[in-house]
Amino acid sequence: MTYSKHCPGCNAVFEEDENDPIHPYIGASKGCWKFFTEVLAWEGENFGYPKIHRLLVDSYCAQHPGVKSRKSIQSVAIHLIALYMAVEKQIDLKVITKSMDRALSKGAIFEWLEPPEDMGNITILDIKKAKSLKEYEDILYKWARSILKAYSKHHDIIKTWYEKFFY
Repeated sequence: MTYSKHCPGCNAVFEEDENDPIHPYIGASKGCWKFFTEVLAWEGENFGYPKIHRLLVDSYCAQHPGVKSRKSIQSVAIHLIALYMAVEKQIDLKVITKSMDRALSKGAIFEWLEPPEDMGNITILDIKKAKSLKEYEDILYKWARSILKAYSKHHDIIKTWYEKFFY
């Protein structure tokens, strides 16, 4: 049976089937998660997984924090730090990926950040509107800035994590 449902993360409406898979700790509806996986395939087909792929994953995961658990805490923290590094510090996206691996291997531990009520007006639905790699990059940077703005009350904590684990 197919039905429409609001995603608890981004609040967009998606068609979903009760048999659609769901991610174990990312807080997306089945339909939103399915659409995200379709965007991953679309990205590969159209742009060959460019380095901007980093922002796609970071923005999506930070916008869909799920419920408080060890995995969701680590996920949201890492993705918010990556967004901070890309947007605020303008660090090369490939460098960010290497930094994430290094921090996690050091056993970085984070705390739960209460998710914002408003996650911004850009969602995964906006991503496939891009007709060129340049448009795709522009949309992803807008999304990243939107997510950081949504989490602005936690900006100091995100900055502290960056300085502690990645600086």
